[in-house]
Amino acid sequence: MIDFRSDTVTRPTAQMRDAMATAEVGDDVYGDDPTVNSLQARAAERLGFESALFTATGTQANLLAIMSHCGRGDEYLCGQSAHNYRYEGGGAAVLGSVQPQPIENEPDGSISLEKAKAAIKADDIHFAVTRLLSLENTIGGQVLSLDYQRHARAFCDDHGLLLHLDGARVFNAAVKSGCDVTEITRHYDSVSVCLSKGLGAPVGSLLLGPEDFIGRAIRLRKMLGGGMRQAGILAAAGRIALENGPLRLHEDHENAEYLSAGLAGIAELEINPASTQTNIIYARCRSGRAAQLRDYLADQGILITAGNPIRFVTHLDVNRQDVDRLLDAIRRFYQS
Repeated sequence: MIDFRSDTVTRPTAQMRDAMATAEVGDDVYGDDPTVNSLQARAAERLGFESALFTATGTQANLLAIMSHCGRGDEYLCGQSAHNYRYEGGGAAVLGSVQPQPIENEPDGSISLEKAKAAIKADDIHFAVTRLLSLENTIGGQVLSLDYQRHARAFCDDHGLLLHLDGARVFNAAVKSGCDVTEITRHYDSVSVCLSKGLGAPVGSLLLGPEDFIGRAIRLRKMLGGGMRQAGILAAAGRIALENGPLRLHEDHENAEYLSAGLAGIAELEINPASTQTNIIYARCRSGRAAQLRDYLADQGILITAGNPIRFVTHLDVNRQDVDRLLDAIRRFYQS
């Protein structure tokens, strides 16, 4: 099957499987798994932070960040479309007793800093205490500008807020921005990075920040059931993903651009190719037959997610020939 549903579906490479089979391991809860420790040290160095923590998922990394920055009854500001607001089970509120204050995202994925300012609660016993602004980059495949992120840092400094980045695909953002990833991460107090999306690891994310912050996150990770014991087997693949994954992300972006252009030539689909910035493409089915298209493509050995709009995602297990096969199948569907 050719799978365009997400970049989470990538399979570990042969190099990753070999590294996993031979990984030196210990007990990570005791802090003595050498492969986990090596990954964390390298990640902190690569992304410009004091410390890093290997986590099971990006959802866990984001939850640990919010709970490490905020206390019970505090509040974090985020986008209405933010993953840690819409797609992570309400964990911050349910498990952390931290109130989300969503703000409508702008068309480019950013949050208006004027709207964020208006959402900061006054120092009044009636209100939750606003502690944190959480941004996402990329968000819906869109890249936040470096200039915007500089302004967001200054905004947080001016208003006494901490700044977290859900950087699940931050390396995609860096490739698109034509900069080293540290030109993005340097603006944030903490960053989460997913190893199992475009970077290709089978499992795992990283949370990065100051040493004392990561210390709090380690305690919370254990509380949340995230002590993974001999996790070096997974961290070995994560290290390869961290080192090698970013070097080929431009291929995913090029395939996404090619797919966007092809979809734009299909009259039954509505798409603006200029909106495709990284590896995520959105197209609307003018006839409302997205579910039928999904079922037809599945019969052809191609998987997509039928939504409104339909989302297609390119990744390391999708090549140019796979994109052509998808486009040909979509054309046949609408011609039938």
